[in-house]
Amino acid sequence: MLAGLAVFPGTVQAQGSQHDATSQQSQAAQPTQTVPILDGGAGPCSLELTVTTVDNTPIYDAAVKVHIAYGFAGIRRLDLQAGTNTDGKVKFIGLPSRVHQPPLEFQASKDQLVGLATYDPEAECQGNHFLILDKPKLSPSE
Repeated sequence: MLAGLAVFPGTVQAQGSQHDATSQQSQAAQPTQTVPILDGGAGPCSLELTVTTVDNTPIYDAAVKVHIAYGFAGIRRLDLQAGTNTDGKVKFIGLPSRVHQPPLEFQASKDQLVGLATYDPEAECQGNHFLILDKPKLSPSE
């Protein structure tokens, strides 16, 4: 009977491995939904942005960038840029809690669409905002 027990667990293990391999293949076929994270390494604050169109459709691979001046008289500078995932999300971490001339302006663009989100880390260290992209407005002189 011990021999039967030795064979049985081996069979179960083989079935489990086959199931695990099938599960891994199906997970590999789906695009990853992880939020891209960019670490500025300059402080404890963070901002997660969700980039959408005017009709609330998430925008994949929108370029989001920010210029940060911080420290005494804004002498330290940091330029960050990242792209959004399929859900239109991107997260910036390691942002300084005090910046020179707040608020920070996060500029996003994708094809013909542009948008801007402002964020003051001193007022809201852990932020979560929407950034809506739209066609740029023409000035009255154009």
